[in-house]
Amino acid sequence: MMNKKLGIIAGEGKMPVYIARQAAQKGVAVAVAGLKGNAREEDFRGVCAVYKDFRLGQMGAGLKFFKENGVSRVLMAGRVQHTSIFSNLMPDLRGARFLASLKSMQTKHILSRVIEEFKKEGLEFVSSALYLEHFMPPAGVLTRRTPAEEEHKAIQYGFKTAKAVAALDIGLTCVVSQNAVIAVEGMEGTDACIRRAGELYKKSAQKQNCVAVVKVARPNQDNRFDLPVIGKGTIQAMKDAGFKLLAFEANKTLVLDLEDVVEMADKNNICLLAV
Repeated sequence: MMNKKLGIIAGEGKMPVYIARQAAQKGVAVAVAGLKGNAREEDFRGVCAVYKDFRLGQMGAGLKFFKENGVSRVLMAGRVQHTSIFSNLMPDLRGARFLASLKSMQTKHILSRVIEEFKKEGLEFVSSALYLEHFMPPAGVLTRRTPAEEEHKAIQYGFKTAKAVAALDIGLTCVVSQNAVIAVEGMEGTDACIRRAGELYKKSAQKQNCVAVVKVARPNQDNRFDLPVIGKGTIQAMKDAGFKLLAFEANKTLVLDLEDVVEMADKNNICLLAV
């Protein structure tokens, strides 16, 4: 009989909370390991069986927590502020050994190695979109506003650029105008990247009407970690920046609060396009 218990390594945002809620509704007991400075215990009250805070790097303690609570399936969900690496990193003995063994500090490499370490202890990682598949739109326009003919060239250029950036494990988002890159996502995350691009664009002496914000999955995306996610905060960032076109990769991007996001985009005449 399949083990019904699920472990969640939770960062910030709604995604891990939504997964815990959906799991609870299906009768699945959830143990949440909240990453300190990112997840908040109060968000999980009533939707998980047990919650405990951990600092980044406390691998031994995290493994012990899940095993003590009978967990055999684990997923990672939610944003982890990259600055946490500098402010909240406090490895235990196993975590220190793990960090010392890393050959690269790229996100993809670190998370792949985390999965290997958990597998050694009998803990299997599952898709970070578990129970949220209905938030991953297929190709098509989601909003009343559709892309203008000249905007399709910007989308194609932005998609190609974002894929190249994603392959380098830098970020998943870029903002382009015609054939010029305005901004590329770094440690700050998608929403902050959009706002930064908005400030740069407003200062530009050669503004173009055609600006596309494009978000993609990594080439050969592993659904067990770091899926592309957008939400209401992304639409607010688009509004603040004054941008009207957001394209994202179809069937691979989580759009949390999908109906609310589409409604908010329509109110602000923003086009949402799943490519």
